[in-house]
Amino acid sequence: MTTSYSSLALAEPLKRAVADMGYENMTPIQAQAIPVVLTGKDVMGAAQTGTGKTAAFSLPLLQRLLQHENASASPARHPVRALVLLPTRELADQVAQQIKLYAKYTNLRSAVVFGGMDMKPQTLELKRGVEVLVATPGRLLDHIEAKNAVLNQVEYVVLDEADRMLDIGFLPDLQRILSYLPKQRTTLLFSATFSPEIKRLASSYLQDPVTIEVARANATASTVEQHFYSVSDDDKRRALCQIVRQREITQAFVFVNSKLGCARLARSLERDGLKTAALHGDKSQDERLKALDAFKKGEVDLLVCTDVAARGLDIKDVPAVFNYDIPFNAEDYVHRIGRTGRAGASGLAVSFVGSGPNDARLASEIEKLIRTKFEIEPIEFENERPRGRFNEGRRLYEDRERAGGRGDRGERDDARESRRPAPRGRAPQDPFFDQPYQASTDAATPAWDAMSSRTATPRAGMSANIKPRRKVAALFKPAALPATTEH
Repeated sequence: MTTSYSSLALAEPLKRAVADMGYENMTPIQAQAIPVVLTGKDVMGAAQTGTGKTAAFSLPLLQRLLQHENASASPARHPVRALVLLPTRELADQVAQQIKLYAKYTNLRSAVVFGGMDMKPQTLELKRGVEVLVATPGRLLDHIEAKNAVLNQVEYVVLDEADRMLDIGFLPDLQRILSYLPKQRTTLLFSATFSPEIKRLASSYLQDPVTIEVARANATASTVEQHFYSVSDDDKRRALCQIVRQREITQAFVFVNSKLGCARLARSLERDGLKTAALHGDKSQDERLKALDAFKKGEVDLLVCTDVAARGLDIKDVPAVFNYDIPFNAEDYVHRIGRTGRAGASGLAVSFVGSGPNDARLASEIEKLIRTKFEIEPIEFENERPRGRFNEGRRLYEDRERAGGRGDRGERDDARESRRPAPRGRAPQDPFFDQPYQASTDAATPAWDAMSSRTATPRAGMSANIKPRRKVAALFKPAALPATTEH
């Protein structure tokens, strides 16, 4: 049974914004979460990725904040009343854009702050006053310490991708942020995956929460076709290009586990003739946003990325996702393949299982998490190499050579061959150099020994035991000594 947005008790400005975005019927998570959030209760919501969790918390929050709406220009009349925390910069930017669209017919202000960008524009926006602040934890702490953000009037806190926010890497920053907030507040947690440990940790931040699960925990979308292929590490790129070509895939995410591997794979695929962009943590934020924007516009075929792009990014009609590397955490697999098959559309998820035992273990952990048994299939390669721009040209050249290379080029080729010098081989052999060495029978004294053997005639009165000075050739005749004059 579907529920339309017209049946919700939303204010007219919000209904107009929803209509402008083309929303008519609510998804299951929206239908169950929005009425509960409107009552002001804490919520722990679990739903498959791509089912509209952003609208599930944004619309009821804006509805409750309308009581504070005002057109005053004073920053004091626009304190932060709702805080939305997210793990990645790209996701924070996306959620902030959606909230702006929902609130465009109201006087509620919103802003986003995340790292990798200059703090000055963010500071100016915060100083003007905002009711809804979207942020990543690290940059928010920077603004708190600089006294740019005051959170003592926050009424609502949202942890999107809550399992990642409560991970050990984010937990210290999150605890510091929560210490600046009032104790009386409404807390909302939304994610596609919740482990038992995360649920126990989350319960310490919530007060009598309402748990909403619209699908089995850690489930993947039924519209996504999933395949696991056994491929050696050296053949993964070849397998990727072959599947892209065979299935005529126009766009796809390609996930790897390391930043260095991401950059190298992107360069290799670019050489294969595929329009490729890389997205990983070592790139500047401006480069990351440009790569993501180019992918959204269809200017890029493959977006090679690490898990910074695995969560929450909403890009419509992406037909496929490739796990070039099996993720280290099984939960990340659910988020990765959630980039395709969104909002009920069909999608393809391909994972390459390497020959080592580590990949087989990671694949079995994924099976346990999503409670689905997969058959690891072998892949048969075609004889030809992947056809990129370079390989396609080479293939056409080889086809012409196999066909004889005649036609219009025949006479020119023959003339070129006639002008070409003969191939360089071994020099002709001289029999003289093959004979063994024989000593010369000529008894004559060699010329170079003749001079050394000649000795000067001994002068009269010189002992026979004293060897006379040998005559040597001189380049210059010595000058005569000047005569001495006796005084």
